[in-house]
Amino acid sequence: MNTTQRTGIMQRWRIVQEELMPELRAEVGALTPKLVQVVHTLEWVRIEEFVSSAWGGYGRPEHDRKMLASAFVAKAVLGLSTTAGLIERLAIDGALRRICGFSMWKKLPSESTFSRAFAEFAEAGLAERTHAALVKETLGEQLIGHISRDGTAIEAREKPAKRDKAAAPAPVVAKKRGRPCKGEVREVKPGKLELQRGKPLAELLKELPRECDRGSKCNAQGYKNSWNGYKLHIDTADCGVPVSALLSSASMHDSLAAMPLAMMTAERVTNCYDLMDAAYCSSVLRAHSRSLGHVPLIDHNPRKGEKIEFTLSEAQRYKERSQAERTNARLKDDYGGRYIRVRGNAKVMSHLMFGILALTANQLMRLLT
Repeated sequence: MNTTQRTGIMQRWRIVQEELMPELRAEVGALTPKLVQVVHTLEWVRIEEFVSSAWGGYGRPEHDRKMLASAFVAKAVLGLSTTAGLIERLAIDGALRRICGFSMWKKLPSESTFSRAFAEFAEAGLAERTHAALVKETLGEQLIGHISRDGTAIEAREKPAKRDKAAAPAPVVAKKRGRPCKGEVREVKPGKLELQRGKPLAELLKELPRECDRGSKCNAQGYKNSWNGYKLHIDTADCGVPVSALLSSASMHDSLAAMPLAMMTAERVTNCYDLMDAAYCSSVLRAHSRSLGHVPLIDHNPRKGEKIEFTLSEAQRYKERSQAERTNARLKDDYGGRYIRVRGNAKVMSHLMFGILALTANQLMRLLT
């Protein structure tokens, strides 16, 4: 299945290879493969088009936010773990400096300037908006076969947020055992997934817990891992391109992110199948997937009952879900997802989205080969 606009991709590829790269080599000399990847990534994402300046014309002019945004994209591509490391690399690498747009004869912005700019980008959701536009441009008019949904642990260097005792839920009253008496009506409270049905996307995103806390999850080998931080939920297309993502508290169950993610993905691409593991096994999620015109393929969770196996054709399609695991691994190993040096949901999400943005551009370029 063709999941990319190959004509547009090839045209952009030729422009970079035949026009931009010779000019850069003539100006700064030979480029390493990583710097070539930075050039292609910046040309693909065009993050400067989404940067807005907050300077009102009074006082000292601020540093160009477009250059700083390009530098953070380069940081994700090069796998640099800290902003100080990025500044040091810019200071000694003239080619990278010119690629990001910094002048060769002017002093680089200070580390505090980089940090303030990153806080502005996080508050404005710069990386999220750029990624959404890139996905819509490249995959928006294509038919995607499978969307693989999964959550992954994100360790953060901050203490878990203290729970507000005043806002703590009321103690759970034990249910009365046995059959109800004649004429007795027992209240059946709806579950969290049922409460999500029918709500708009903005309200669903607002209700998700976002503070840092402690979470636990079983890995592929069945062992339980615990961590302090967050949980990143990603929808990945069968061509390996991350389509949408959101960040929640580490303790939140994966299934609560399914509806918001599905609605975000539906606004960007058109897909046929939703692939999810047994953590998402719910009749509510299956019904929601069908309401979007999709076919849900969710691994059945027997819950002390008899497991319902996939048919042969469904089992073959479910193998496509390995794309989600590869996306999680590439984000952590190659694009900074394992090294979180910022605090707060907005900044952590921005750091991860810069990595997802670079990963998306790289995966789109891989489709050419």
